[in-house]
Amino acid sequence: MSEIDNLSTRLNQETARIPWHELQPFFARGQTITIDPGLDLVSVATAFAEDNRAQVQAWMQDDRVARVSDDLCAEWLAAEQEVWAVVIAPWVLVQAVTTH
Repeated sequence: MSEIDNLSTRLNQETARIPWHELQPFFARGQTITIDPGLDLVSVATAFAEDNRAQVQAWMQDDRVARVSDDLCAEWLAAEQEVWAVVIAPWVLVQAVTTH
């Protein structure tokens, strides 16, 4: 197994489903990053962990990765949103849990 596969496996095991309101201290410190539902959370976390700036910047330019805005925070609080989360210090990457 390659080093990237090991990292991805470890990050996958570290993801957790959590109510958005429990992440408010991290939001208040500007440490929460929202991931577009069309992206794979673990792949994005791997790019952050590997400091793959080119890929992260590309996602940011496409508005697929961004800091959680005040408006989105308020929306998620009102909806009692659950998110998938993984920590890539100092960031907490979050992706809204969607029901199909």
